[in-house]
Amino acid sequence: MWFGWVSAGLILSLLLIRRPPEVPILRYYASLLLTNLTLCVFLYFAVLGCIYAFTYYREARDREAQQSRLAAQLAEARLGALRMQLNPHFLFNSLNAITVLVRDQNTRDAARMLELLSGVLRQVLQSEKRQEVTLDEELRFIEKYLAIEQVRFSDRLQVRWSIEPDVRDALVPEFILQPLVENAVRHGVSKRSEAGLIEITGLESDGKLVLCVRDNGPGYFAESAIGVGLANTRARLETLFGDAARLDVLNAEGGGTIATVSFPVRRQAVE
Repeated sequence: MWFGWVSAGLILSLLLIRRPPEVPILRYYASLLLTNLTLCVFLYFAVLGCIYAFTYYREARDREAQQSRLAAQLAEARLGALRMQLNPHFLFNSLNAITVLVRDQNTRDAARMLELLSGVLRQVLQSEKRQEVTLDEELRFIEKYLAIEQVRFSDRLQVRWSIEPDVRDALVPEFILQPLVENAVRHGVSKRSEAGLIEITGLESDGKLVLCVRDNGPGYFAESAIGVGLANTRARLETLFGDAARLDVLNAEGGGTIATVSFPVRRQAVE
């Protein structure tokens, strides 16, 4: 590059008659080589630095894209694991309850439960695997889930909803509430001899969506929080939101357990 640059300059000088006539051409050429050495070295390393910078930037973008793909695949795998966990466990309990209703000749409740169960399983087993749905869709699924549990528990299960209208279109990880509600039923309502209550609230606070599931059962015990459902939920939240999301399971004031999940509010882009 150095020789080419100086040779081009020399040719241009000869064409423009800018070379001093008393200086021999070889001496003038050598003078140009020495004069332009510093500039050529600077330009060489500047171009080399730009090439390395561009290469590093492209590799960093490729690594970032690969990490995003891996994170999405991991989230999908964990979502699939949650589906597999839900299917046999929930199906077994529901079929047992339907069997009892049929044995007691309670055909009305049995038919109602079969209708609800088919709706739940249709959503769980749907071919379209989505990581996120709107909160409204998630709540409709939980309504069906709890309706089945209400048939099982008869008048022993009451459900109270408190959802801010503005958050119903927010995106949430699919089935994010199901393990929390299931724990409230298994470790809360089912442990009581009298009527049990489950409260589900949803609101936006400081740019985060806060969802709470509270029951009036015997309270929180550490051994009840190490199940696959909660561990799976925490892992999904970490994969999707990192440190911006959290899941807390604590004893509620006045008795019972309250499970709270929070993560940044996101909504579908309007096309």
